Order: sequence, then structure tokens, then C-alpha cells
Amino acid sequence: MPPWSAIDTIMFDMDGTLLDLHFDNYFWLNLIPQNYAKNNGISKEEALDVIRSKYEEVHGTLNWYCLDYWERELQLDIPQLKTQVKHKITIRPNVENLLRELRFSDKRLVLITNAHPKSLKLKTSHTGIDEYFHQCVSSHQLNLAKENHGFWEQLQLIEKYDPERTLLFDDSLPVLRQAQREGIRHLYGIKQPDSQRPGVDHDEFPLIDDFHHIMPSQQKR
Repeated sequence: MPPWSAIDTIMFDMDGTLLDLHFDNYFWLNLIPQNYAKNNGISKEEALDVIRSKYEEVHGTLNWYCLDYWERELQLDIPQLKTQVKHKITIRPNVENLLRELRFSDKRLVLITNAHPKSLKLKTSHTGIDEYFHQCVSSHQLNLAKENHGFWEQLQLIEKYDPERTLLFDDSLPVLRQAQREGIRHLYGIKQPDSQRPGVDHDEFPLIDDFHHIMPSQQKR
């Protein structure tokens, strides 16, 4: 249970934290290879090998999350393809219950995502989760990915916060580690970011299985 009374700002990642990561895994590892194969006259397996190689080249950088970059690299209309399967975008269990409760508290809620602004707009329009937040930030606004050195310091330019009194929920270990290096005190991971895949297992940070278990109202009982 987070020490809610010691926290002023609560930051949430989007994909794998608020939203089921199954959409992104399906999109990038199934739909994109399928369309790339069709456009290039190769098998889906060959396409996946090519695309995985391209992914590895920019993994951990802002380009890895940049739809404009992948449109140029793969010669595919990425936003249009995402729109075609937006019905697969789903909110993880009890996310809205927690956000609703926190929104009526004195906490500041901020969504901090590596998602490209076009992807952020599609997902928030489809789910409506942006309505719970005081501010939604894409890392593209700062030209740094969240796992890059200096991101959390740069974030202060558009979202003032006290690291000692800030909580971050994120499914990415590299992001949590970087946030820890830059002084954010309260850090929580996600046990099962993709509902269709096995959960993760590490003891670096507390892992949230169900947001219902950490709701402030549960603490009062």
C-alpha cells in the first residue's frame, strides 16, 4: 500500500499500466509484420525478423516510440493501421476506480507516456482516461524517452513536482530505474502489463497486480 499521506503527485504510465499492453504487442508483433510482408512480397516470419532487427537498432531511444519514424522506416501508414484496430485498446481492471477516487482527493494526477502524441490522442479519445488527469505528457514534448538520462529533471520544465513526494506507476524496469536515479521516491511496477502473457517477476520494485488492492479507501478500512 503506498503511503498516500506522504504523496502529493501521482504519475501514471499509459501502455501496460493504465491500458492493457496486449494492444501494442498485437499491433507491433502481428499487424505490422503482416502488412510489411504483404507490401514487400515476403512471408510474415521473414517480415518479423526484419522488423525485430529494426526495433533493436533504436530500442530505448525516442525513435523506438515515434510513429513518424516508423512510417518512414517501414513505409506503412501507422496511425491508420492503429485506428483500424482501436477496438482492441482496453483499460486494465480497476484503473478507473482508482483514478476516480484519486481525482477527488487533493493529489495531482499526471499521465507520463513514451507514446507518440498521435498514439496518445487515439488512445485517450477511445478510452476517455485523459479526463482524470490534470496534465498528460508525451515524452516527445521533451525529446527524451522516459528511460533516458535527464528526462525526469527535464519534466520539471512543464510539470513541477517534488520527487520526495511523488509516486510513479510504470510497467517498464528501465523507466523505473531511471526515475529512481533521478530521485523519485515512490516507485511501483505492474505485475501483468499484457493480459495475454505471463506476469513479470522481480523484486526491485513493488508490483501491482490489481489497483483495487491499493485504493486509499481500502487503507482506511
